[in-house]
Amino acid sequence: MLYVVATPIGNLGDITFRALEVLKGVDLVAAEDTRHSGLLLKHFEIKKPFVSYHEHNEAARTAELVERLAQGENVALITDAGTPGLSDPGLRLIRECINRQLSFTIVPGPSAILIALLGSGFSNEKFSFRGFLPVKSGRRERELRIAAEREETTLFFESPYRLLKTLQACSTIMPERQLCIARELTKKFEEFRRGTAAELLAHYESHPAKGEIVLVVSGVYLGRRPIHEPPKFSR
Repeated sequence: MLYVVATPIGNLGDITFRALEVLKGVDLVAAEDTRHSGLLLKHFEIKKPFVSYHEHNEAARTAELVERLAQGENVALITDAGTPGLSDPGLRLIRECINRQLSFTIVPGPSAILIALLGSGFSNEKFSFRGFLPVKSGRRERELRIAAEREETTLFFESPYRLLKTLQACSTIMPERQLCIARELTKKFEEFRRGTAAELLAHYESHPAKGEIVLVVSGVYLGRRPIHEPPKFSR
């Protein structure tokens, strides 16, 4: 059995009892960063054999893990934070298990996507998660323009080193749209900061952002209306 195990995105107290039970019981743990995940398992006094599983060895390691699963071993797949396969390695292995008819299950846990969505206060009836914003400015602006036209809330992962450039682009593409920066989720300095792109840009120019960031873009119907203002209906 392959266990795709979600791990805490910051606060170690968010790990589930099921995740701990699985990690204690498997034969092998495949981790994005064995050093990082080694600290996690050491904290919970779990000792297991480790192999690395990251974007640079994913193809070769998938074949190896599939053979071990076919021979009857139980393997846990974890990433540095959150759920493997969501903007992190893991989907290739899941697909190969499906192709080979090997058993697997998802062990759910903390999600930066859902925490950011709820914490933004924007509509969550429909939403679109687009992964990391592209590094190249042209592709990044194309993604933001598409988000500006969506009716639903859109979420992106973003690096603190590119946040100012992204907010500058947003101030041109959707200057009056409500945005939310969700930062350092579940950690001591967790932050949800809302406003227009210009307002957020002014703040982060004087207070450089640190840590992992989720950019939340309100849907087109929220438009200029602040999230605390009730919608106005015309007869």
